[in-house]
Amino acid sequence: MVAAERAGPLDGLRVIDFSGMISGGFATLLLADFGADVVFAEHPEYRDSLREWPPFEDGTSLWWKAIARNKRCITLDLGSEGGREVALELVEDADVVFENFRPGTMERWGLGYEDLSAVNEGVIMVRISGYGQDGPKAEKPGFGTVAEGISGWAHANGFPDREPLLPPISLADLTAAQFAVAATMFAVFERDLGRGGSGEGQVIDISLYEPLFRLFVGDVETYDRKGEVKERTGNQHPNAAPRNVYETADGHVTLSASNQRTFERVARAIGREDLLEDPRFETNERRVENADLLDAEIEDWTSERATRVVIETIESGGGIVGPVYDIADIFQDDQYLARGDVVQVDDPDVGPTRTHGIVPKFSRTPGDIEHLGPGHGEHTDEVLREELGIPEERLEELADEGVITRR
Repeated sequence: MVAAERAGPLDGLRVIDFSGMISGGFATLLLADFGADVVFAEHPEYRDSLREWPPFEDGTSLWWKAIARNKRCITLDLGSEGGREVALELVEDADVVFENFRPGTMERWGLGYEDLSAVNEGVIMVRISGYGQDGPKAEKPGFGTVAEGISGWAHANGFPDREPLLPPISLADLTAAQFAVAATMFAVFERDLGRGGSGEGQVIDISLYEPLFRLFVGDVETYDRKGEVKERTGNQHPNAAPRNVYETADGHVTLSASNQRTFERVARAIGREDLLEDPRFETNERRVENADLLDAEIEDWTSERATRVVIETIESGGGIVGPVYDIADIFQDDQYLARGDVVQVDDPDVGPTRTHGIVPKFSRTPGDIEHLGPGHGEHTDEVLREELGIPEERLEELADEGVITRR
C-alpha cells in the first residue's frame, strides 16, 4: 500500500494514528500539514471526544474540524480480533504508528511494539501517555491538567500573591505533541539516513509531563547548586527587566528589554534618561531586584498615552514593544495577513471557514491544507478496500461484527 500523494516535505510518509484527543491529534495534524498521509482510526461507536467539544457549527465541532484537518478517517475496533487483523495490515506498510492509550492497552489487544514490528521491522511506534511507559505511576491515567501541575509549570505561572495558574490552552498536550513530532523525525532519520540508515524501527516513549518540565531551562541546575525554587513572578521575568504588560490610555502593550542596550534605548525613547543614572537600574541584575519600581516608572509614561503612540515612540527609539491582541485583532493584522497565518478552506459540513495557516514556512516544499476534519469513517472504504485490498464480502462481515462502520 502506497501513501496517498500529498504536497509538502513529508510526502510519502505513511502514519497510522491510533491515538485521539489532543496530544496525538495535534502531533499527527502537524505531520499531515506537511504532507504525511495520516490515516486516523476511530472506534466505530465511540467517536473521538473532540468531535463533542464546542463550539459547534450546524452540529459539527469546530475543534474537530481544526485538529483533524488533512487526515483520512476510518473506523476500527482495535479491541476486537477482526480489528487487530486490519490494524496489522495497516501497519505493514506504515512508517509511523501513534497511540496514546494507557500503558499496557495495546499489548492487551495484541498490538504492542513486538506485534507491530513482527509485520514491519521498520515501523516507528510513538507512544504518548500521562506518565510514560515505565515508572511507579506509568499505569495511572493522565490528563494534561495534571501534567501542568506536576511539571512545575502551574507552580511557576501566575502572580506571587495568587494561587498557581493553569494555562488557557491544553499546553501539556500541545507541547508533548511537538516533542512527538520532533522525535518522530529523529527516528525516521536514524532509520533511513543516519550513518547509512539502520532500517530498524523503535519505540518513542513520550509522557505529558516531561516535555513541559524540559522547558524549564536552568532550573534543575539552579536547584541542585543553589537550592532555589522558582516562584511566581506574574508577567515579570526572573532573569531580565524590564519585561511586563503595561497599561496604556486605551489598552495594553508588552515590552521587553532583556539586554543593556535595549533598556537604554527604551529609557531614552520615553524621555527618562535619568533611569540610566539610577543605581537601582544600572545593570540587569539590579533591575531584576527592583523590577516593581522600574515597571511603575515605565507605566507612569505608557498609561498617559494611546497604545499606537506608545508603540510608535518606543519603536522609533530602537526599543521592542507590541500590542496585546485578541483573536479579532489577529484577523485584522497586516502581518498575519501577509504571512497567510489565517486562511480560508471550503468545508462541506460548515461552509467556508478560516483556519490556521501552515507554520512554519518552507521555501520549496510548503505544506498544504486539503480539507478540514472529515466525517466519522469517511475514508473507511477508500483505505480498507481500495488500498488494503480487503474484499467486499470481508468488509461486510467486519461491518456486521461492529469492527468497522461504512458510510
